Amino acid sequence: MPKRIGHAIGRGFVAALLTGYAIVSVYPFLWMFSGAFKDNREILSNPLPWPKHPTLSTIVSVWNAMDIPNYLKNSAFISVVTVLLIVVIYPLAGYAFAVMRFPGRDVLFVLFLAIIFVPGIVILLPLVVLVTKLGLIATPWAVILPAVNGAAPLALVISRTYFRSVPPELRDAAKIDGASEWRTYWTIFFPLARPAVVTIALLNFVGIWNEYVLAKLLLGSERNQVLPVGLQLLMSTNVVNWNEVAAGAALVVLPVIVLFVVFQRYFINGIIGGVKA
Repeated sequence: MPKRIGHAIGRGFVAALLTGYAIVSVYPFLWMFSGAFKDNREILSNPLPWPKHPTLSTIVSVWNAMDIPNYLKNSAFISVVTVLLIVVIYPLAGYAFAVMRFPGRDVLFVLFLAIIFVPGIVILLPLVVLVTKLGLIATPWAVILPAVNGAAPLALVISRTYFRSVPPELRDAAKIDGASEWRTYWTIFFPLARPAVVTIALLNFVGIWNEYVLAKLLLGSERNQVLPVGLQLLMSTNVVNWNEVAAGAALVVLPVIVLFVVFQRYFINGIIGGVKA
């Protein structure tokens, strides 16, 4: 009995800690979304995560001031193209690193992982020079190609780990049936790795959707810019209206939240599958 009571107390303590952590984590989002429905006076006087006098005027004002349709179009194009390239390239590379044998396989994989330890600020100047010399400055590809390259370590680790968890007998059976390596990958391994692919897609979509530094440096004029840069413009004036900043932030983060809610089952299975493997 004392042992069971101790376990119950321990579980209650852990549950209380997790509940407190969840409240602390969720509160900024609640404040942000509620701030989108407050006027500038109420957001400074009402710290509660719900508006006393909700209004849509703030969202309408920000929508017009930020030129949301243009920023949204640019962000969506860059994010979608980047994610498509990543999910085509890196799961295929992860398959090769997981099941195929070729000289220097493990060394090459370690070299890809070494990119993680290179600070982004170190390659920023050479990247700007390279993009300029390639004539990509002020085009979406100035952000897309570096983002695809930077996704290599995490995407390779997740896909390689997941493919190594697939029974090798499936590949052997496909070979016996006369399937080529390419067909084996696309018809057997790639469909089985859907959770891992969705995980890679979601993580990289969030990263490129929130990209600020590369977009600010490489996309040039405001017409080419993305949502995070547009949001920063709301704070570059002498007087900052925090209700408009909250509304802009809500508009930026909402698509990411919707995507996670829709694909959370695949995301969790991809993470769990990678850890188990």
